Amino acid sequence: MEKKPAYPQTGVASTCRSYEEYERMFGIEPDKLLGEKVLDVAGGASSFTAQLCDRGIDAYAADPFYAGDRQAVIARARREIDTSSAKIAAMKHVYDWSYYGSPARHRQIRDASLEAFAVHFQSEAEGERYVAASLPQLPFGNDTFSLIVCSHFLFLYADQFDQAFHEAALRELLRAAKPGGEIRIYPLVTLAWEPVPYMNRLLDLLAEEAEASLVPCCLPFVPRESSVLALRKKIHV
Repeated sequence: MEKKPAYPQTGVASTCRSYEEYERMFGIEPDKLLGEKVLDVAGGASSFTAQLCDRGIDAYAADPFYAGDRQAVIARARREIDTSSAKIAAMKHVYDWSYYGSPARHRQIRDASLEAFAVHFQSEAEGERYVAASLPQLPFGNDTFSLIVCSHFLFLYADQFDQAFHEAALRELLRAAKPGGEIRIYPLVTLAWEPVPYMNRLLDLLAEEAEASLVPCCLPFVPRESSVLALRKKIHV
């Protein structure tokens, strides 16, 4: 397999994806989420939470990105779109464009997502749904969420966060999930587009708490195809 150039990133980028991208990534079925609680971890300026709430679903997002003045948060998100769009355009030969079509359309989706996020995030009624918090410690009660998703953070930054961090993070997500609830994580490759070497060891460590499976992702883009990790919290009686 031809080795693709790594994505050039220092620190952790703030994501800014649309609801439609989340739906394709994670296989979201919104009708099944009515009456349930949903959490987006490391959600950044994505519009997922806003659009779930518009559908009547009780959704929340957690990210240290939300700390501070709300206008400043939105301004940082705009700068991040500028930065990431320039990187992607410079590396456009690396990616699968069968969904997005072009770097320009990819940028348009990011801009529209940010606008939807900004309206919801600044709303007095809805802004409290965005919690400034980071793994491996989240300020939510035990057994709270039916679905927790994490896009483009866990595993992607395996060069910065080691196996111990990932184990603690996954245990924290399982703590916050309802028994029978599910955690979905994508992608399962690093910024160098390589598989995470300790993935199987992690899943073995979590086997008493969760049933793990790999499910297809329907959002083509990253240079190396990746499944979604689904962790279903076991029900102990």
